[in-house]
Amino acid sequence: MPAPALDVDALLDDRTTEIIVCCGAGGVGKTTTSAALALRAAERGRKVVVLTIDPARRLAQAMGIEQLDNTPRPVPSVDAQAGGSLDAMMLDMKRTFDEVVESQASPEKAKQILENPFYIALSSSFAGTQEYMAMEKLGQLHRQALADGSHDLIVVDTPPSRSALDFLDAPERLSSFLDGRFIRLLLAPARGPARLMTAGFSVVTNALTKVLGAQVLRDMQTFIAAFDTLFGGFRQRADTTFALLQADGTAFLVIAAPEPDALREAAYFVDRLTDDDMPLAGLVVNRASPSARTELSAEAAITAADRLQSGDSSSLTAGLLRLHADRVRIIEREKHLRDRFAAAHPRVPTAVVPAMASDVHDLDGLRAIGESLAQQR
Repeated sequence: MPAPALDVDALLDDRTTEIIVCCGAGGVGKTTTSAALALRAAERGRKVVVLTIDPARRLAQAMGIEQLDNTPRPVPSVDAQAGGSLDAMMLDMKRTFDEVVESQASPEKAKQILENPFYIALSSSFAGTQEYMAMEKLGQLHRQALADGSHDLIVVDTPPSRSALDFLDAPERLSSFLDGRFIRLLLAPARGPARLMTAGFSVVTNALTKVLGAQVLRDMQTFIAAFDTLFGGFRQRADTTFALLQADGTAFLVIAAPEPDALREAAYFVDRLTDDDMPLAGLVVNRASPSARTELSAEAAITAADRLQSGDSSSLTAGLLRLHADRVRIIEREKHLRDRFAAAHPRVPTAVVPAMASDVHDLDGLRAIGESLAQQR
């Protein structure tokens, strides 16, 4: 049985939908899909903010904004006749981390943390920090929207991670790091030097000093001692945002390309969302090969090409028939992959978006993608 069609407009028009999370493996078109959904929702009357984490900055170019940053900025040339609006922003990972520290610590302790070299490295490059801060920024936007009514829909473009599951796993990964034995070992002297500065601990610190260097080790110990009181706040905020993702007002759209690896990753994500009781709205398959619009099969085209070339080896018609056969086979292969996904996940509504003739670089291109998303049969 074919997968049920995803009704994108019904999803966007539903005022109980407050958050749409576009997730999937890297390179499948999450950023473009997020922008297209946000633009379509805004032009249908929603007050939308789209949060992107794409370092290529393609979203800013497509939306006519010179530079995106950690603050929502209005997108020009949006049709506001239906009463909607569109703001766009790009996650500044370190700035978001700084905001969390400043909100949780006293000014003196926040200054001590923000200037610590180990914190600067952690907030800029630690594995999982980008995904964690994306969730943190989502929580901030949602709280602000509830407080001042500035937006009634948040569209999130998740980080371009190697694995789509990194977005959901990041809070647990960062929490595990902060609670890990290594961190607690470094924190121990600050909590009880008389009790823990034993010969065994000295051996460990001496070894760490040789590996990391004395200054690096001191920076780490200073950071952890200052940061210790914030550990609980980080875990609590992560738990709150995770609960927000599970709420009825959130909808997950899994984005994939018509390729085995991308659809396999999408299947993993669908299973994970189901296991975590998160609201899955559907699957979007991007960059599908357009229909051949003919009943001529690949086999018939190859047979005709062989017959033509037997009399004329340079036949242009034979070459075109072979190109047609190749295209039909690609279309059939993509359909087989989608059908296999649908067989494994028969209840997941699906939208198929044909590949565009060129890269999307303006609002008209985003509108075209939005129309393709909405016109499912």
